[in-house]
Amino acid sequence: MIHPSLVRRQRLIVGLLAFLILLTVIVGIGIGYSSVSYDRLLPTLLGNGTFKEEFVLFSIRLPRIIITLLAGMALALAGSILQGITRNDLADPGIIGINTGAGVAITVFFLFVPIEVGSFVYMLPLVAFIGALLTACLIYLFAYSRQTGLQPVRLVLTGVGFSMALSGIMVVLISSADREKVDFIASWLAGNIWGTDWPFILALLPWLVVLIPFTIYKANRLNLLALSEPVSVGVGLSVEKERLVMLFTAVALAASAVSVTGGIAFVGLMAPHIAKALVGPRNQLFLPVAILIGGWLLLFADTLGRNIVDPSGIPAGIMVALIGGPYFMYLLLKK
Repeated sequence: MIHPSLVRRQRLIVGLLAFLILLTVIVGIGIGYSSVSYDRLLPTLLGNGTFKEEFVLFSIRLPRIIITLLAGMALALAGSILQGITRNDLADPGIIGINTGAGVAITVFFLFVPIEVGSFVYMLPLVAFIGALLTACLIYLFAYSRQTGLQPVRLVLTGVGFSMALSGIMVVLISSADREKVDFIASWLAGNIWGTDWPFILALLPWLVVLIPFTIYKANRLNLLALSEPVSVGVGLSVEKERLVMLFTAVALAASAVSVTGGIAFVGLMAPHIAKALVGPRNQLFLPVAILIGGWLLLFADTLGRNIVDPSGIPAGIMVALIGGPYFMYLLLKK
C-alpha cells in the first residue's frame, strides 16, 4: 500500500510540472525569430489573430512544441522501462544503441527506398521501430548468459559497443550519398527537431496513446522486475516473458520519438532519476512524474537551443547532451 502522503506529494509535483510545461510553452511561443507577442497570444488562439500571427502560431510554433513535448515523454518512459528491466541506472535508449539502430534503419530507408511524400511521415516510426527492435534483440542476445542471466553492466557495455559500430555503419552509408540527403542525416544525428508539422504529430501520437497507459498498467510488474531474479520468480512472475514485453515497449517508444526528433540521448537517463528522487522508486508514482520531466527537459532544451544562436540555433540533442553528459559521468563514477 502506498502511503497517502506520498500520493499527495506526487499529485503536487505533477501539478507543478504541468505548470512548468505550460510556462515553457508560452515562453517558447513568444520568443525567437518567428514569434507571437504575448498580448496577441490569446486572441490568436481564439481565431482573432492576423494571417501572420496564425501562421506563426499554428504552422511553426505549436507543431514543434507538441512534437518536442511528446518525444521527450516517450524517451523518458523508454528510459524508465530500460532501467527497471535491466536493474541498471545507466540504461538509456540513446546510450545503449537503440536510438542508433533506429537511425541506421531510417538512413537505409531514406537513401535506398523510393519514398512517396504522403506515406513518408507515417512510415518513419515503423521503420525506426524495426531497426531499433533488431538492435535491441542483438544486444539482448550478446548480453544474456545461460549461467548468469542478463547482467546489467554487460548489457550497457554491449549496447555502447553496438552504438559505436552502428554509428560507423551510418557514416559508411552516407559517404556516397547526395549532399541534400547527407545534410538531412547529419541533422538527424545531431538531434535537430525536424518533424515540425502536424502530420508528424499524427504519426507519433498513436504510439504514445497506446504505450503510455499500457506501461502504467504494467507498473507493478516493473516493480517486481526491478527486484532480484530469484525474488521475482518466487512471487510467480514470468521474468523473461515480462522482460521481453517491456523491452519491446521501450523500443517502440524510443523509436517513435527519434524518428521525428533525431538522435537524442540522455533524456531517458535523467528523467527517471529525477522522478525517483522526488517521489521514490515505486513505478506507480514515479512513471507519470518521469514522463512530464522528460517532456519538459526536451522542450526546455529545444527552446533554449533555438534562441541561443540566430537563425538556426543549436540542435536540441546537443543541448540535452551538454546537460546529460556530465550527469552520465557522475552516475558512472557513483555506481
